[in-house]
Amino acid sequence: MYFKISMDEDKEGFLYPVVNATKCSDCGLCERVCPVINQNNSIVKEPASYACINNDKIIRENSSSGGLFSLLAEETINGGGIVFGAKFDDDWNVVHDYAETIDGLTVFIGSKYVESRIGCNYKKVKEFLQNGRKVLFSGTPCQIAGLNHFLKIKYENLITVDLVCHSVPSPKIWKMYLRELIDSKEIINKTDIIITDINFRSKSNGWKEYSIEIMGAVGVEFKKEISLLTEKHIENSYMRGFLQDLYVRPSCSKCPARNFTSGSDIQIADFWGVEKYYPEIKIANDDKGVSLALIVTAKGQAVFDTIASKMFSFRIKYNEVEDRGLHAPLTRSTPAHKKRKMFYKRLENMSIKRNIEQCLKEEELKNSLLMGMKNIIRNIVGKRGYEYLKRLR
Repeated sequence: MYFKISMDEDKEGFLYPVVNATKCSDCGLCERVCPVINQNNSIVKEPASYACINNDKIIRENSSSGGLFSLLAEETINGGGIVFGAKFDDDWNVVHDYAETIDGLTVFIGSKYVESRIGCNYKKVKEFLQNGRKVLFSGTPCQIAGLNHFLKIKYENLITVDLVCHSVPSPKIWKMYLRELIDSKEIINKTDIIITDINFRSKSNGWKEYSIEIMGAVGVEFKKEISLLTEKHIENSYMRGFLQDLYVRPSCSKCPARNFTSGSDIQIADFWGVEKYYPEIKIANDDKGVSLALIVTAKGQAVFDTIASKMFSFRIKYNEVEDRGLHAPLTRSTPAHKKRKMFYKRLENMSIKRNIEQCLKEEELKNSLLMGMKNIIRNIVGKRGYEYLKRLR
């Protein structure tokens, strides 16, 4: 092993740093830049908050929510800068990469519900910054925290944008899911089918009822296009397992980069429920998505102001964001699913889809039985008696 530290995959499919003891000089640098050991304090309590809709309907149609990221990225490219983001590689793994052209940004548009692998991109960011290039880096809060600790110093030519992140699923489970999907198709030779496109957030049924769509190709030279999967996210087994934290990274249940501690300039997210509370958004809302922008730094505000003319937006109260926008991941982590260990235990002997559905069903049945018992007790002892019993626990 040449490197002092390598990134090795564990049995769940997540990468972890492993120190080569024979190469380690005990310099302590890895500990000094570790974003978990050196957690930041929150730098803002009430960021300026906006509801945003990109004026370009085509871009918004292809974006996860309101198309805000595209505006930020295009502004960077037009200013001669570089944009880093998550994309699919040729094998449909999710990796980070960079683009220097407007056309190159298309691979970054849209959510990818798989943990992205950073690779050597932090080093590339530093090289561009030191050469005077403007850089926009987008990623999850923990990835932004990692970049800021790696760089050690503030660069005026760097703008960081993180996502309001729920959690990140295992790349291993994702690849197993795709393999199982292909194997389920009634084609004699499975090598005669390939995946050509994946969209986790298709708006064919609207933004609120988004679907996961996977397209493929078969036949001679893969010229015949076919649909491998089209399912609403609430019906798709992979999405249901992810949204209920069945196979997400363990650290997501105690994330050290929430509550504006990543050091980012702007946080972006879907602004769920916005039309219920802000009737004015209906002027432009056609169920194609609305973005939430949380401006954390003065630099972030300056960049946001430069793109204001290219979107419909208005400022909102931050204390309404969590309650009305339903973005609990801003400030607190979600506990891992109670069947998580069971899911991985069954992994070798059960199909991914069946494993997911069985784990979720078992927990739902358990919760249903518990709720039934609570209702019975409440009916027997009455509401006041039930509250008294709860206090005795």
